[in-house]
Amino acid sequence: MVKVFINGGAGTTGLRIVERLSVRDDVELISIPDECRKDPVEVKKRIEMSDVTFLCLPDAAAIEAVALAEGSGAKIIDTSTAHRTNEAFAYGFAELSNEHREKIKNGNRIAVPGCHASGFVALMYPMVKNGFVSADASITCFSLTGYSGGGKSMIADYQNDEREEELSSPRIYALSQNHKHLREMAYVTGLENPPVFSPIVADYYSGMVVSIPLTKDMCKATPKEISEMFKSHYEGQPLINVKDYDPEQTGMIGSNNLSMRDSMEIMVCGNDDRFTLHARFDNLGKGASGAAIQCFNIMTGQDETKGLVL
Repeated sequence: MVKVFINGGAGTTGLRIVERLSVRDDVELISIPDECRKDPVEVKKRIEMSDVTFLCLPDAAAIEAVALAEGSGAKIIDTSTAHRTNEAFAYGFAELSNEHREKIKNGNRIAVPGCHASGFVALMYPMVKNGFVSADASITCFSLTGYSGGGKSMIADYQNDEREEELSSPRIYALSQNHKHLREMAYVTGLENPPVFSPIVADYYSGMVVSIPLTKDMCKATPKEISEMFKSHYEGQPLINVKDYDPEQTGMIGSNNLSMRDSMEIMVCGNDDRFTLHARFDNLGKGASGAAIQCFNIMTGQDETKGLVL
């Protein structure tokens, strides 16, 4: 039985992790009274009682919690932005490489990827690793997400019957090009510079598509070759499905098709001159709590899909 403490279990990601783990017979959840959630003494006690502690906190609080965990022996899975470029933390995307998987399996500090970053990294890490895109390339990325990614405050705004009319339309944000995922997106993929990034939030609860447009001048491979490379790179990975490339593809790509699921789909579209790479998944699944549970499963020696919805 693995003893688990979820520090920050009242937030969107924390609640999903609680829901997933509370029905498992191999996990004992350690609770904390609401009035003690911000008491460092009480938090430290529960970290020390745990085998694994999940951090579902703002960055500053996550850093403080990691300090409280020093010397406790508890393993940490952090869902915040704070440690995703910290070499002492395994980056929690096991499918990227055998090295990533082994570091999660054998480590005691895991940083769960950001939602937008998950899609970008899934697409661009293999592209740079295989030499299809050079590390100094100027990359552009668009990401369409449901409003649950904004947390309780944004959810309340969108679900308010008297909300502003603007919320009925997609909205571009992070206009200053200082989105908190940018450093992670460059660091993990090996790009020398972060992408020009336009995230968009729309009027639906969850699900997202991360898209990267490319031209033949930017890439040393055709769309078909890229698709085959993705298939090879992610072969045998139960949570990632690479779709066949179809040069005659028509229709549209929805962004909520994998809502409430923990898998990811990768698609290559377009022609040999201009083409796009797409990663579709749930911002609360593979982009948050699902990824955290996957890391927990690997870390504790369970089937990595246990408790996940594929």
